[in-house]
Amino acid sequence: MSARWLEDEAVFLIREAVAVARRVALLFSGGKDSAVLLHLASRAFAPHPPPLIVLHVDTGHNFPEVLRFRDDFCAGLGLRCQVASVEDSIARGRVQDAPSRNALQSVTLCDAIDEGGFDAVLGGARRDEERARAKERLFSVRAGRRWVPERQRPELFDVVNPHLGDGEHFRIFPLSNWTELDVWRYVAAHGVALPSLYFAHERAVFARDGLWYAVSQWLAPGADEVVVTKRVRFRTVGDATCTAAVESAASDPAQVIAELETASLTERGATRADDRTTDAAMERRKREGYF
Repeated sequence: MSARWLEDEAVFLIREAVAVARRVALLFSGGKDSAVLLHLASRAFAPHPPPLIVLHVDTGHNFPEVLRFRDDFCAGLGLRCQVASVEDSIARGRVQDAPSRNALQSVTLCDAIDEGGFDAVLGGARRDEERARAKERLFSVRAGRRWVPERQRPELFDVVNPHLGDGEHFRIFPLSNWTELDVWRYVAAHGVALPSLYFAHERAVFARDGLWYAVSQWLAPGADEVVVTKRVRFRTVGDATCTAAVESAASDPAQVIAELETASLTERGATRADDRTTDAAMERRKREGYF
C-alpha cells in the first residue's frame, strides 16, 4: 500500500471516529506509533486542534525520556495529556502490584474509559505487530471491558459499522494496515519528533534471556548478570521492566529505516519480554481489556 493511501485511510478513520462518537480519547504513550497517530489527528482537523482527549496510561515504570517527550510533544500541539495512573489503581486496591506492570494497564485503562465516558478510543496498534492484533477490526467493538474476537463485525471494503449497543465502546485502530517501516517512513517524511530512546545512544545494559535490558531503578541485574555499556536503541518503548534494547548505530530516521529493511524479527518479538511468556500472551491481555 502506498504511503499516501495509508495516510488517507488513517485520517478518514480518525475523522469518522469523531463524527460518530460522543466522546473520543486518543491513547498516547509517547512512543512512535502514538506520536504518528497524534500527528495525523492534528493534520486531520487543522487549523483547529483535534476534538478529542489525549490519554496516557502510565505504569509508573516508564522511561523518564519518554515522559518528558510526552509532555513536550502535546504542549507543542497545544494539547494537554490526561494521565491515568497504574500507581493510583494499586493505591485504590483495583490491582495488585507486580514486578512488571504492563499487564496491570488493562484495569487502569478500562477504569479511565468508564470514568471519562469515552465511547471511542483511538490507538496506534498495528496488525503486523502480533497475531492477536492482526485479528482486530478498524472499528473494534468492546462489550463492556471484554474483547471477544469471534463476535467482531465484518468490515468489507473498509466499510465500518459505527453503531454501538448499550454498554459498548469502540477501540479504533487507524494504523492497522501500517508496518513498522511505514511508521518510520512517515516520521522521516514529516519530521515527526520522537523520544531520544529510538536512536542509538550509549547505555548501561545487561543480558537476560537473550535480550539487552537497561539498568534502571525498576530493573537491576541479578548476581550473575554483568552490566556493560553498549550503543543501543529501542524499537518500542513501554514499561522499562519488560522492554529491551537492540544494538544499533542508527542515529536518525533514515538510518533506522535502512536498518529495518534488513531486520528479521518484529519489534515486539525482538524486544518485548511480556510477549514471550506464551504464544497467547497478547490475546489474553486483550481479552482482559488491554489495547
